[in-house]
Amino acid sequence: MESANAPSVHGKRKLRSRIWARRYCYLMLIPVAAYFIIFHYMPMWGLIISFQDYKVFKGILGSPWVGLKNYTDFIYGRQFVQVIRNTLVLNLESLCFTFPGPIIFALLLNELRSRRFCRVVQTITYMPHFISTVVVVSMMNMLLSPTTGIVNQLIMRNGGAAIYFMNKKEWFRPLSIISGLWQGTGWNSIIYLAAISGIDPGYYEAATIDGATQFQKIRYITLPCIQSTIIIMFIMRMGQMLNSDFQKVLLMQTSGNRSVSQLISTYVYERGIQKSDYGYATAVQVFNSVISLILVLLSNRIIKHFSGEALF
Repeated sequence: MESANAPSVHGKRKLRSRIWARRYCYLMLIPVAAYFIIFHYMPMWGLIISFQDYKVFKGILGSPWVGLKNYTDFIYGRQFVQVIRNTLVLNLESLCFTFPGPIIFALLLNELRSRRFCRVVQTITYMPHFISTVVVVSMMNMLLSPTTGIVNQLIMRNGGAAIYFMNKKEWFRPLSIISGLWQGTGWNSIIYLAAISGIDPGYYEAATIDGATQFQKIRYITLPCIQSTIIIMFIMRMGQMLNSDFQKVLLMQTSGNRSVSQLISTYVYERGIQKSDYGYATAVQVFNSVISLILVLLSNRIIKHFSGEALF
């Protein structure tokens, strides 16, 4: 009996010694774990109100149950098609530009021979990430103002008529995507630059001896070596297909572009905060989260089937 328990006792002692040896690493994980527990797991209790006609003064325990009524009201409501279409179209168009943008930028930076110039470019392109969304939209309003904006001033000097860019529905998506590219390309390229830096230089030396051009090195060495990183980032991006930049969309939203700028996030804000319909707004957000999870699982399965690599 003692011999049977000896391996398990030895294993426990070994586990304790490993934990103690890495105690400072586990201490560093405590703030991260606390953040997710407090702000992500504990609030999940509030999802119950999506099945209630929630009243603030009655609370979760006192509000009447309505079952799936909030979900059916959203799915069969007149806003359903519009908000889903607007959200998907904006995110698909954004995916086509903002996802490959950082990859291309990282590849270009990697080809720079001057490390000093490369660091300067990196610093300049990282800076927009730290600018507040409110400031970014304010800059857009100033630059694109129909009266004092520099863009319209140039248009009028060349004989054209002033354009109210921020109020035109056909300009909402291009402006949102362009501002997203400007603000996020440099910052999002960091992970790809890190992946590129981990490639064995011997591959490039061998390719140079064989007479490969720079484009051939990128195609046959760099891209295949960072393929797993690209796949992981793509799957994670698919999980955000229904989650747009709420702050920017809300600040850019006007009466003129509302038909294309009313997304799921702004619709939840309108129903939940402005109209105090908390149960309905929670149901819409739960629906959004479920669809996002399905997109992640589906994209992961498809990519794993064709490439053999996936997030899980």
